[in-house]
Order: sequence, then C-alpha cells, then structure tokens
Amino acid sequence: MTLTAAPSPPEAAASLLDRLTGRARAPRAERAVVVLHDVTKRYPNGKEALKDVDLVVPEGDFVFLVGPSGAGKSTLMKLLIRDELATKGVVVIDGADLARIPRRRVPKVRRKIGIVFQDFKLLPRKSVWENVAFALEVTGTPRRRIRPAVDSVLAVVGLTGQAQQLPTQLSGGEQQRTAIARALVHDPRIIIADEPTGNLDPVISWEIIQLLLRINELGVTILMATHDAEVVTALRKRVVALEDGRIIRDEMSAAYHRED
Repeated sequence: MTLTAAPSPPEAAASLLDRLTGRARAPRAERAVVVLHDVTKRYPNGKEALKDVDLVVPEGDFVFLVGPSGAGKSTLMKLLIRDELATKGVVVIDGADLARIPRRRVPKVRRKIGIVFQDFKLLPRKSVWENVAFALEVTGTPRRRIRPAVDSVLAVVGLTGQAQQLPTQLSGGEQQRTAIARALVHDPRIIIADEPTGNLDPVISWEIIQLLLRINELGVTILMATHDAEVVTALRKRVVALEDGRIIRDEMSAAYHRED
C-alpha cells in the first residue's frame, strides 16, 4: 500500500495550525510543539492503529500517554519521529509538517526530539561519556562543542562521577539516566519517553520521574507513555488516554483512570 501525503487542511484548520505551531505571529506561551490534526494511521494489513486523532501539546507541557497495549501509543510515537507517515491528516513537530518536509531535512527535525526507551539501548563497549558523545558525533557536531555539551548533560542527570564507566558497571537507574542524558545532549524541544520506568523498581522509578520533571521545568516538553497508574495518579499532570486507536480522554491534573 502506498501512503499518501497528508492533505492540506481546510482554511479554518490551517489558520489554527499556523497559530498553534508558531508559523503565525502568536505569543510564545501559546505555541505548540506537537500538533496532530485528524490523523489516521492504517497499516498495509488493514489495521487502523490510530483513528481521527486530534492532539495539541503546548511548549513546556508534561503529558502522560496511557492506555492498554495495542491502544495506539507506539504508533503515535512513531508518527512523531517520522518512522511512519500518517495515512490521513497532519502531523506537525515544532512547525514542520512531517509529511511535507524533504527527506534530507528529516534528521534535522528528529534532532528536536529526544527519545528514551524502556530498555536503554546503550552501546555496551562505550563508556557513559562516549555513549552520550556518540549521539553528537554521528550528526557531525564539531569536536570542540561535544565535550562541554556532554559534560553539561551528565551534570544535569547526576552522572559526572560515572562518566568513564561502562553500561555493565551501572545500575538500571544509572543506565536510564545515561539514556536520558543522550536524549538531552541535542538540546531537544521535546522528549518522548516510552515506558522509561518499565524495567526499574519503584524507588528508582520515582527518581527517574523526578529527573524528567526537573528537565520539564527547564522548558523541555515531555510526552511519556506509561502503564504506571501510581505515578500518573500521584503527579496529576495532563493525561491523554488512548483506546482502540482513538483518544478517549484528554484531561489536565488527571489520574490514570477516569474518576467519575
């Protein structure tokens, strides 16, 4: 099946998208870094993973994505990093319509997004410092800029003392902190965290959540997919709940489950 480019939205919607994504003159406080407008994702086997999804995430927001396995969370994240294209609708990241940008610009857009996985995905033969630096090296960052950037993010995540250790010498929490430092080193606008506490015990999980909260306070927008009802309910952040590919709830200061 050939995926089609996202159609141009109608005039009223286009005006709204321009205002939300900063392509029109609007106060920065109103600026959105993520916009999904009427998004459907249908795979070649006919499965609709997302159906008519509308989502706006303002700059600096902290959003929990919740829902059962197969609800569409992973597909939504793949659309945001352009691993997949929407079958229908518009996906905009920091002002860039992902269906319309040329392929050569995709890496530049992706550098605006830091990704944190459940299983860390660290390079086992590289030290903590080298794992974080590698994220800059592969993009051709000048060497003179790499050292201060890596040193800075390791300080933010509290790993300055572990900089020369290998991943196998680290605890699970320290490995996830390394992964977060790697996500931060490009100075992203958005961090997408996919079950970042899924492999950690409860105490370490809370430490990782507190770190993400501190990063959010620095102005980085956070989208975190999680099944951890205790964390979501305790923090009372914005909750976007997916079920069968649709957003069934989008509430501020919410719990994991709807409180009726």
